[in-house]
Amino acid sequence: MTTHSTDVIVIGGGPAGIAAVCRLLASGQRVTWVDQAARPGGQIWRASLPPAWQPRLDAASGSAALTHLPGHAVIAVESGTTLLLQDQLDPRRPALRVQAPRLLLALGARERFLPFPGWTLPGVHGAGGLQALVKNGWPVAGKRVVLAGSGPLLLAAADTARAAGAKVLLIAEQASRAALSRFALGLPAAKLAQAAALRWRLRGTAYRPDCRVTQAFGDGRLEALQLDDGRRIDCDMLGIGFGLQPNTGLASALGCRIDNTTGAIAIDAQQRTSQPAVWAAGECCGVGGVDKALAEGEIAALQILGEGTPAPLRRRHERALAFAARLSGTFTLRPELLRPPEAGDTIVCRCEDVTIGALRAQPSWRDAKLQTRCGMGACQGRICKPIVRDLFGWHDESPPREPLQPAPLRAFIARD
Repeated sequence: MTTHSTDVIVIGGGPAGIAAVCRLLASGQRVTWVDQAARPGGQIWRASLPPAWQPRLDAASGSAALTHLPGHAVIAVESGTTLLLQDQLDPRRPALRVQAPRLLLALGARERFLPFPGWTLPGVHGAGGLQALVKNGWPVAGKRVVLAGSGPLLLAAADTARAAGAKVLLIAEQASRAALSRFALGLPAAKLAQAAALRWRLRGTAYRPDCRVTQAFGDGRLEALQLDDGRRIDCDMLGIGFGLQPNTGLASALGCRIDNTTGAIAIDAQQRTSQPAVWAAGECCGVGGVDKALAEGEIAALQILGEGTPAPLRRRHERALAFAARLSGTFTLRPELLRPPEAGDTIVCRCEDVTIGALRAQPSWRDAKLQTRCGMGACQGRICKPIVRDLFGWHDESPPREPLQPAPLRAFIARD
């Protein structure tokens, strides 16, 4: 097995990872950059970088000090900051071991799901997942689409679907009209202009605060949905999302402390985790948007280099954190959304078809896994474990087991 040594390993290709890589390379560091996606940009930019960042990334990509490993996933932590990687684009290639004295995690976030009857029907997607499908060419022209849940992602996904020819019937937002009005009035001028432009493009689409989906119907695929006011809407596709949650699996495997209150990687003011050789930046440290991610990526890189944080960057970060706090407060989920669905046949674990009724009889996450196989399927609890934490308050602080991502058996045989 090949072992690659470097000065710093950066995991993640979103804004935080890009900002960190550019700063580290500009200071002469040898950087190994690992990203599961085929192209940089993360879920926020999705390979379409803003004009301000594309030239910087182009310059960084041409550096001889950069080893860029797109399409690679960390499948195991061997020791300290030595990681085992597998090419996800070509699994036939042998595994690669990478090691460095310092490691930066820019792991991003994933969608937060809450179950309701019918949420596993074909045609029901995560709001961000639907947006990604459309951006990658999924045909939605003429399809009747509803976006529901909470947060700005609903608007962004609706805009993407509309631009691709979909008929966006409704954006159902669970937050109250008063909370949304306060949030809009407090936006900085630049963000207010962005929000106004987005809403103008969606001017023909109904936007309903204080509204949520309670059930989806269909024979083999989505045909209609019901709102909490009893209204029924015929539709072809539903994008559902209740905000984002930090990706922390690799951090947990490395022994980094996870904040149980926020579900994010715990960091200090220098972006350092509880492991002294590991830093973290961006959404994995707390969801807050692209400005926060960019600032934290740069701060983490500077701290790795042993440099201080310049005052303008510090102020930019403080503004981003303040915005993140307002975002969280505005889109706090209503209590009824965090109650287990009354219908006992509502599926929670999609991999193993475990229902809410089966889980009600279990006292803990461990018992749920042993007795129902909840969390034991292909996704290894990435979807259902956060759901049961929200609905039942079950916490599982045990680190994930190898492989952290799907990998061929020979990847583990070859390292011994």
